[in-house]
Amino acid sequence: MDRRVVITGMGVVSPVGNNVEDFWANLAAGKSGITNLNTPKLEPHDCQIAGMVKDFDAKPYFKEYKDARRADRFAQLGMAASVMAIEDSGIDFDKVNKDRFGCMVGSGIGGLGTLEDQHVNLLEKSPSRVSPFTIPMMIANIASGMVSIEFDLRGPNMCIVTACATATHSIGEAWRMIKFGDADAFVAGGSESTICPMGLAGFGNMKALSMRNDDPERASRPFDVDRDGFVMGEGAGVCVIEELEHAKARGARIYAELTGYGISSDAHHLTSPHPDGDGARRCMEMALRHSKLNPEQVDYVNAHGTSTGLGDIGETKAIKSVFGPYAKDGLVVSSTKSMTGHLLGAAGGVELAVCVKAINEGIAPPTINLDNPDPQCDLDYVPHTAREMKVDRALTNSFGFGGHNASLLVERFEG
Repeated sequence: MDRRVVITGMGVVSPVGNNVEDFWANLAAGKSGITNLNTPKLEPHDCQIAGMVKDFDAKPYFKEYKDARRADRFAQLGMAASVMAIEDSGIDFDKVNKDRFGCMVGSGIGGLGTLEDQHVNLLEKSPSRVSPFTIPMMIANIASGMVSIEFDLRGPNMCIVTACATATHSIGEAWRMIKFGDADAFVAGGSESTICPMGLAGFGNMKALSMRNDDPERASRPFDVDRDGFVMGEGAGVCVIEELEHAKARGARIYAELTGYGISSDAHHLTSPHPDGDGARRCMEMALRHSKLNPEQVDYVNAHGTSTGLGDIGETKAIKSVFGPYAKDGLVVSSTKSMTGHLLGAAGGVELAVCVKAINEGIAPPTINLDNPDPQCDLDYVPHTAREMKVDRALTNSFGFGGHNASLLVERFEG
């Protein structure tokens, strides 16, 4: 039996909004969430800009206040997005089999801020001053564990760590387990919060970050010839996905159908993408095969589009390879990282929500700051302003250090 998988709930915490409605409204309006850091402990760093989650209070998303205090910020963000997605789905957990309800909320890095703070305690104070919660606060799988515990979800519970492809892989593997019959529903996505001294120093010394400190809102500029690196962001994107009959049986509202998932490896370099986008090409092709679609049937691609020199060119080449002449004559592509910055392990979850909203609202969000397109990036990237258009099928890409590639394909639900 072909088990179809649908999206019934979404939760987002991001630099442009702490819920799906605000997030989408600001993206559609082309608003940037990139700001100056203005944080004393980050003053020594060359990079002074980031996409930070603002005005966030974790306490309402935990049953016990102590649990919120004992969670690293990445886990707090992940819990918030998970709670939103679950509430949005309308699930009554008293009426579903929680043995078949899984959880997969990943993180590319985990509790880097906690590790950093406790290492200072170790070196400057004493081993006895290291918090006993250090390990459970910093390990990347703890967000998924906390969500599972909070809602008594006893199905498959995993944490995938594939750098910036984490959330997309998490949702895709949850999709695969539902298709295979090992679960009926999942809370799945990703969360990240690494705007801290180690995060900024690590990425900054790689020369990966934009240094446009005097103009933060225009710093993230995917596909633009003047791009100078990505802007680090934080946040979480989580969805509830269900087997179609499971969703129908409880009268769920269905946002869209998840029909394709692609996964591949560049097998090329630790941090640089394949120059011809070979791994990205194979990844998108797999998602199309799962969906049983021709390339010309896809309306919109939410690009990985990080605003890095090699990455934007490689992805453009991959899209051209997969979509052929249609890539330049009909396909619409944009990078919402121009507004959110790069949310690393959370990016794929947030950007799947973008694709779902594009389908439901009939709007392709823009790529802002695309003033002077790189000659090697010559697709329709929806520059500056959102575009009203009918979107029936959308694909989102996520590519991570280590050559990890993931794509998801989502379609308008037809009962």
